Amino acid sequence: MTVKVLDRPGEAHAASYGSAAGAGASGSEERTYVTLTLAGQLCGVPVLAVRDILGEQTITRIPLAPREIAGSLNLRGRIVTAIDLRRRLHLPDAPAGQVRMSVVADQGGELYALLVDQVSEVMSLRADQFERNPLTLPPAWAAFSTGVYRLKDRLLAVLDVPRLIALSPEAG
Repeated sequence: MTVKVLDRPGEAHAASYGSAAGAGASGSEERTYVTLTLAGQLCGVPVLAVRDILGEQTITRIPLAPREIAGSLNLRGRIVTAIDLRRRLHLPDAPAGQVRMSVVADQGGELYALLVDQVSEVMSLRADQFERNPLTLPPAWAAFSTGVYRLKDRLLAVLDVPRLIALSPEAG
């Protein structure tokens, strides 16, 4: 496993990215993820899905929006929809006063900010170590996870960014 530290927003684009998920991957192929934490759970999103990483932002609530839509934020003049991943994954709300970060992704030309507790590092993991979701994974997580990696001391759930962003009823 190769671990790269994410020092600056957008730096993740400079990291190498391995092949897509699939059976028959050779042991030398690597997949690269931006790792993040949600309620203590380590998660990863493919580095190529990440446009930017932001610290705490001012978020404007959108009236009548679904509960998982935290609101919108302004990113260099663009309005970005902020999705609270704790709510999307049916986790308890973040404690009051907790500083949150945003992982910005592009879907169909629109930008979305995925609110997370913390963004950690960029990890390159061997493709042949990728596993399907365990049967014990809660349904809310299984709907948004493509699979897992068993790391030395914890499980890394790989999140499906397009499914997290799709707010239609069949997506969650």
